[in-house]
Amino acid sequence: MRSAIANRAISLAVLVVAVAAAAGLAVWKHTVTLAASAPQPQPKAEPVNTVLRACPAPGLTGAPAAQVALVAGHSSTGSGRALVTRAGAAGGAPLASLTQPGTLSVTGVRTAPAPAQDKKPSSAASPTPSQAPASPSVPTVPGGVVIQASGAMAQGLEAEQVSDSGRAVARCAGPGTDFWFTGPGVFTAAHIRVFLMNVSGQPAVVTVQAFTDAGPLQGSTDTGVAVAPHSMVSQSLDKMLHGTRMVALQVRTSVGQVVAAVRQTRSGHGGAWLPVSAAPGTRIVIPGMPAAAGTRQLFLAVPGTSDAHITLSAITAKGSYRPTGGGGLDIPGGSVAQISLTSLSGIYGALVVSSTVPVTASLMVPGGQEGAPGAFTAAAPAIQEQGVVAANVTGKGAASSLVLSAPWRSARVRVTEIGTGSGHGRAAPGSVLAIPAHRSVLQQLPAPAGSDRGAAFAVVVTPLPGSGPVYAGRVITTSGRGGAVESILPVPSALTVVPLPPVQGTLVTPGG
Repeated sequence: MRSAIANRAISLAVLVVAVAAAAGLAVWKHTVTLAASAPQPQPKAEPVNTVLRACPAPGLTGAPAAQVALVAGHSSTGSGRALVTRAGAAGGAPLASLTQPGTLSVTGVRTAPAPAQDKKPSSAASPTPSQAPASPSVPTVPGGVVIQASGAMAQGLEAEQVSDSGRAVARCAGPGTDFWFTGPGVFTAAHIRVFLMNVSGQPAVVTVQAFTDAGPLQGSTDTGVAVAPHSMVSQSLDKMLHGTRMVALQVRTSVGQVVAAVRQTRSGHGGAWLPVSAAPGTRIVIPGMPAAAGTRQLFLAVPGTSDAHITLSAITAKGSYRPTGGGGLDIPGGSVAQISLTSLSGIYGALVVSSTVPVTASLMVPGGQEGAPGAFTAAAPAIQEQGVVAANVTGKGAASSLVLSAPWRSARVRVTEIGTGSGHGRAAPGSVLAIPAHRSVLQQLPAPAGSDRGAAFAVVVTPLPGSGPVYAGRVITTSGRGGAVESILPVPSALTVVPLPPVQGTLVTPGG
């Protein structure tokens, strides 16, 4: 009897639990539900619609550049316009107005006339109290070119500064808040000068922090440099960097954005524009190491307070390996080190720097423009969507080539040449190149069919679906066996669309 009562009690308890569970599920279902409507397609990317670029050298007295080479994406459709104007020439006639994407354009820029006295922006130029005049020690200088592109001309746009001899000397960069430059100090490059261009209508305030072989440089006078809207200022760093053998410069803004550039010269003329180094990271890649002979000088900056333990890997045509002197390197935090890599003479490829703390770097090889301490390449990211170099030349004593590297997985890219003018401005189908994993490939760049001998042409590097990360550098040398390196340019990404983050599913409640 007692057993029967117990069994009935257990059955009743089970029933109560089941009912409670069902009721709980009903309450949960009533309170919160997953959206059950058909998923709405979300755009994965938006077309690039506007682009700003600035080039400090064209029109600048004594600078080794007199032209601007510009190309927009050859696959872009629709209308658009790119205006090439002098920096600070508000309301003036543009130097060029371009409307045809997929065609290389080269615009000449005459040297700007020197003003009777240093131009000092007045605070009356803007009704806002935040308007600040340029520092008296950092004068406004004439020169420089601004590129404003919209629509189809903004998609895949790339521009470079070109010397009066027709050689590309530097990339025209976009506005930003943080730039890094690394290279030799005043001991090797007697003159180091920084240029700051503000291409917007808002004032900018800039700090230049220097790191040297002796550590961070304290007491810099270049703290809080004001750059007025639509102006360029320039400052010599010779005294500040006196006696330095190697240097890293961080140019950052506390207000607004600027385009920063650094020029190094051994004498008062010519020189080299240092490429912008990638932001510090624990694994960086320096592409575009040329096949020319000569010791490679690596400049490594450790901007943090912690010491760095560093290893190097060379990505060459024969595979990846640690070069002589590339292992077990210890560099104090807040300093810069110079490493001579004699074993890489005559070997093309890329250099991978692995570190226990974030670092950035550049590489110098013998050569460069007149008055330059050498030819430079710097740490750069992998190509996203497509990479574009605007001003290449083959013939008339010069040869252009691409150094393509796949440090980890194998890669496949399409290389397309684009000429100047409407007659041969359209891109050819291009050639497909395979790059084995952990290797580099050297590709000579012929001029597009129908181009004049020695005429400039653009090159587009497009990673194909399924390709591993690709790093590339464009090298211009004097033609002939054992040609000297004239310039190196890490191939930058030139986007036609901006990727959008995916939209995740969300929980919703009734009525909301």
